Amino acid sequence: MSSNSTADNLCAPDDNLCIVREYEQAVIIVPTLLLLASLVTLLALCLLRYCPERKRARTTSPQRYHSSSHRHTRQRSHRHHIQGIDAPPGINPLEHEELPMSVQPVRQNVRPTLAAVRQTSTERHHGAFSQVTLLPLTFSVKPNDTISLYRARMDNRDVILKVLKETANSSERQHFLGFASFVSGLGPHPFLPALLGVVSVQPPLMMVVEELQHRDLLGFLWRCRQDNLGLETSCDMTEKRIFTMAGQVASALEYLHSQGCIHGNVGARSVLVGGDLTAKLWGLGSAHRRRVHATSPGEAEDMEMRKWQAPEVLARRGISQSSDVWSFGILLYEMVTLGDPPFAQIMATELLQYLQRGKQLKRPANCSNTLYSIIRSCCHWNAHERLSMSELIGKLQAGEKSANGRTVLRVPEPLDIGKYLREAGYGEAYNYAVL
Repeated sequence: MSSNSTADNLCAPDDNLCIVREYEQAVIIVPTLLLLASLVTLLALCLLRYCPERKRARTTSPQRYHSSSHRHTRQRSHRHHIQGIDAPPGINPLEHEELPMSVQPVRQNVRPTLAAVRQTSTERHHGAFSQVTLLPLTFSVKPNDTISLYRARMDNRDVILKVLKETANSSERQHFLGFASFVSGLGPHPFLPALLGVVSVQPPLMMVVEELQHRDLLGFLWRCRQDNLGLETSCDMTEKRIFTMAGQVASALEYLHSQGCIHGNVGARSVLVGGDLTAKLWGLGSAHRRRVHATSPGEAEDMEMRKWQAPEVLARRGISQSSDVWSFGILLYEMVTLGDPPFAQIMATELLQYLQRGKQLKRPANCSNTLYSIIRSCCHWNAHERLSMSELIGKLQAGEKSANGRTVLRVPEPLDIGKYLREAGYGEAYNYAVL
């Protein structure tokens, strides 16, 4: 009130300039000074808060920069000489980077745990391969136009090179790299063939897989028939060996199921045999296609080997882990017959109706009650009545302990390829190569 009255006394009522001058200090100067003081205070607080960190950064950054620069230079120099052997869990061919494959060591037991282990990396280059020779197919109805197989040596071990032909289009290249990524993502297992690396940066693209000396189990069983004629005795099959090898395959199959992967193509053609007669499950192409095309209808149309498929797959009602158990029962039948086709007298197109009438696989002449009971338990019409994988492995382990390991299995008839093709229901579009 006093300020207003003083201004009124000093200035005439119509003298606006005088009134502004009288109020200048209270309205303009004082707020401006207060604002400046606030800004100076905030600036001081910021300097107090951040100056120590900046000072520490200045004292350490030259060393850090030098280390980072040296490491970056060394990495670039190292990558300049890498040729591109890798198999990362997620291969991206557009990155043009050499990414090392992660290798996880696991214990060599029948049923490995899924415990996390420390990862190591391996990197290879094209010069690591020696003694590269074309690998002849043991049995092929229609050659694969996009893949070539080679045998080679790498790090003093035999390997198989699955090479994508340079004439492959972009879709085929993407599928090839996708399959390599899928196999790598499954992780290692003692009864899955080891994926040693993938060339994904420059053509020719290739997968590097350990070689198993006896190759596919079906061919191994056929050679056992020849050995029984007196040529050799190295591949004599006994019932005990069947239980041992079947247990190894079942262990791999259980592991795949634990990874959310249904194999869908279990059979002697998809099992590889090592020099020490260790059996390893392969033939993962159908599992990869199912992973990529999860909503694809009609599983039976994707599987040329209809006689190995469970009834629900033949009826296009979907596929499950129990479907793999059915196919595993067929695998046991192949092993005990030394490579006979299942349901030999039934046409593949009539198999579903045959099974609907309650018919089952007939017991082979040289099959024990124990082994045949396991086959029957795997091949129930009702999927819910089939053995679970844990039950199946338990029965195989128990059977191995009591099985005959001395009597060699004999098959009176020699192998007739033409007859086998007819009885197995092969189509001309089927390619037998599993690597």
